[in-house]
Amino acid sequence: MKRIITVFLLAAMLSACVIAFPACSKKKEGTLRVGMECNYPPYNWSQTDDSNGAVPIKDDVMYAGGYDIEIAKKIADGLGMELQIVKLEWDSLLVSAETGVIDLIIAGMSPTAERKENIDFSDPYYKSELVMIVKKDGKYTSATSLDDFSGATIVGQIGTVHDEVIDQIPGVIHKDPMADFAQMRIALDSGIVDGYIAEKPEAQSIKNAGLDMVSVEFAAGKGFTVTEEQVAIAAGIKKGSDELLAKINEILAGIKEDERVQIMTKAVENQPKITKD
Repeated sequence: MKRIITVFLLAAMLSACVIAFPACSKKKEGTLRVGMECNYPPYNWSQTDDSNGAVPIKDDVMYAGGYDIEIAKKIADGLGMELQIVKLEWDSLLVSAETGVIDLIIAGMSPTAERKENIDFSDPYYKSELVMIVKKDGKYTSATSLDDFSGATIVGQIGTVHDEVIDQIPGVIHKDPMADFAQMRIALDSGIVDGYIAEKPEAQSIKNAGLDMVSVEFAAGKGFTVTEEQVAIAAGIKKGSDELLAKINEILAGIKEDERVQIMTKAVENQPKITKD
């Protein structure tokens, strides 16, 4: 009798495991291919390991970390999909989304009217404001308005609103745009330019690094004239992907503002260290 009961219990336990196993071991369906530069901290960057939540980059030995990575994780999890990071040059992102090489652009990209001609965008997942980065204790440290930069040589990143707004400065010398913040920091430090356009996260980055640079923030009506779209950051997607876009917006709506701020704060802290060299 004891043997019969034992066999019965064992069979019942196995049956329960069979029922429970699919729920526990169910794999995520599909892969969400997210494109970014992996070279635009604190939004995204490359590193050698998976510390601080970094994830592998497709066809690469490196890992990607940053604010965009954390947002991409939340979207992928919400969709029940595996996240795959695809490293692309900035100028290749739009066409890659258009042609289906990637499913999403999550790369610190603003949903400008020009870009909307080619792809659709999600609701913003971050908003910032433009600042000017100048040398500490230099000629423009005490500047308070765009007028104060008349005659200055100013640069911005290629293909971004940072470069587009420079001509709003009266009498400015508009330096040819550069590839990234690293190049612009070197140009400022060496005196090639008097300042470069950035956003608040970059200002915090240079402060944390102890660089001999500071940010100039402008009072209302004294700085750049920009639309909300130009200072918003959103995910780009192929036109006609309405169902997927709706799901993504639903996921983003579930990320509270204070959580977004916390994610950015951690991204600034965890990004590759900026050196003075």
